[in-house]
Amino acid sequence: MDYFGRFLRLTFMAPLLLQVLLVWLPCVLAGHDYSQALSKSILFFEAQRSGYLPSNQRVTWRADSGLRDGKINGVDLVGGYYDAGDNVKFGLPMAFTITMMSWSIVEYRKQMAASGELGHAMEAVKWGTDYLIKAHPQPYVLYGEVGDGNTDHYCWQRPEDMTTDRQAYKIDVNNPGSDLAGETAAAMAAASLVFSHSDPSYANELLTHAKQLFEFADKYRGKYDSSITVARKYYQSYSGYADELLWSAAWLYQATNEEYYLDYLGQNGDSLGGTGWAMTEFGWDVKYAGAQVLVSKFLMEGKGQKYASVFEKYQQKAEYFMCSCLGKGSRNVQKTPGGLLFRQRWNNMQFVTSASFLLTAYSDYISSARKTVSCLAGSASSSDLLNFAKSQVDYILGDNPRATSYMVGYGNNYPQQVHHRGSSIVSIKVNPSFVSCRGGYSTWFGRKASDPNLLTGAVVGGPDAYDDFADHRDNYEQTEPATYNNAPILGVLARLHGGYGGYDQQLPVSTPSKTVGRKPNPAPSPVKSSAPFTIEQKETASWNAKGRTYHRYSTVVTNVSGKTVKDLKLSISKLYGPLWGLTKSGEAYGFPSWLKFLDAGKSLEFVYIHSTSAADVSVSSYTML
Repeated sequence: MDYFGRFLRLTFMAPLLLQVLLVWLPCVLAGHDYSQALSKSILFFEAQRSGYLPSNQRVTWRADSGLRDGKINGVDLVGGYYDAGDNVKFGLPMAFTITMMSWSIVEYRKQMAASGELGHAMEAVKWGTDYLIKAHPQPYVLYGEVGDGNTDHYCWQRPEDMTTDRQAYKIDVNNPGSDLAGETAAAMAAASLVFSHSDPSYANELLTHAKQLFEFADKYRGKYDSSITVARKYYQSYSGYADELLWSAAWLYQATNEEYYLDYLGQNGDSLGGTGWAMTEFGWDVKYAGAQVLVSKFLMEGKGQKYASVFEKYQQKAEYFMCSCLGKGSRNVQKTPGGLLFRQRWNNMQFVTSASFLLTAYSDYISSARKTVSCLAGSASSSDLLNFAKSQVDYILGDNPRATSYMVGYGNNYPQQVHHRGSSIVSIKVNPSFVSCRGGYSTWFGRKASDPNLLTGAVVGGPDAYDDFADHRDNYEQTEPATYNNAPILGVLARLHGGYGGYDQQLPVSTPSKTVGRKPNPAPSPVKSSAPFTIEQKETASWNAKGRTYHRYSTVVTNVSGKTVKDLKLSISKLYGPLWGLTKSGEAYGFPSWLKFLDAGKSLEFVYIHSTSAADVSVSSYTML
């Protein structure tokens, strides 16, 4: 699939975060309840459970499912997690989910405990690791998938009604999968740290599996989707397995403190790409940035001094990632006009939550080491990193141009038609009538009504490159949730709750009294000409909050001169709310930091929100090249 080509349109969407101390919706005046968001985000994992559900199951609309998983293969594979809105158990994203949940706990155990969610978070990890133990019945055998995406996607059924193929697929010495084995080793090692004090015997069991899996991954090298080919259409390992080898070695060193793994990182950093790959993404497929952050942590702790020159190169790449997210690097991550990191249109939120976690963790690492990050466009402090991560989480929770929370069940305005079989079909406990494979599509999938079951805490795929979002069940690119969307955000929410309790840098928006009650014009404003530019404004959304109607306006400025323009300055008056997509420069507004020129025939777009008619926008100055 082409994740990028369809976005190369002639409109430059200026990606800038809100820079003024304003709030644009009354519902967020008090800031976000990160503790509540944390509770909900953990609860989502209970909705994704497969197998025999425990007596303390809190998502009560779910019931037992997948009870014969592995039986035809002669192995017990009951349990684990469904990865997203379907009923397949994919090993690679499941293992990454467990790694990131574990990392969240390892870093922010105290904050989770303070919020009362540590126990639930540990239960969520154990539900996954119990399954991974089953999936690893022999040192060099690992089951990496149960079910088949093709047959599963042909059906729309509750997990409890599944009639689809439940064949299990494995890797072994003749059919290797270093990426899958490496990620599973990382998950086991990270999880061992979670249980090291409360259940040391279980932690040791996890470490035994982790060590065996790392040896398997390193000794018998190969891509897992060459062995488990049915996974290729859904979770192809585009990055290969070198990143997982380094990632798992880093986690094993963190868990064991054994020099063998530190030596592995030092001796293989160059050949496996840890010192060479400068990344702008981190997720279930590409782990380089995560490994680079962990190695940087080791270096700042004074470990591995004999590999200092190598580890410093890891750290340079880790900080390249940080700078790229902040918009201070040589190759910055694209952002939406509302300031959200944007990587791809299909489930973009997975990259937002993963990046936010790395930024948060690295913020704390450099704070402890009393360091800053050196970027091409200036240094970045610990608070810069944490505040940017906070801005991403706040966007997810509703501080965005649509005033939509992309965490189901959080706030007042969140997705109602989630692309998820279990939530979209009436609970088997309410109506036990069997839902057939195709019957689910005809009866439930096409319904325009809200889901009968609330998928509390699920972080959905999210908006597109322009902050637009369509809440439709068939819009799987935007409305499907995934476990690996939620796992990284656990740590960020815990950190924000612990460190930002009561903190709110924003102030209310005030509208001049003479404009109160003024009737907004929902129709597009006429195209203004401010030669050699055209300026077109239109209202793209409106909503009511606490007795007031708010409007989102989109403004497109197009260069019609036939020549390239630089140093464009816009004058904006009658603006009473926040604006995204331009840089404030004195009394005027200029290009966002990433845009230096506006070529002939091209446009830039910015958006703003307030409770009156459209602001007055004009060109005040420019330089023609």
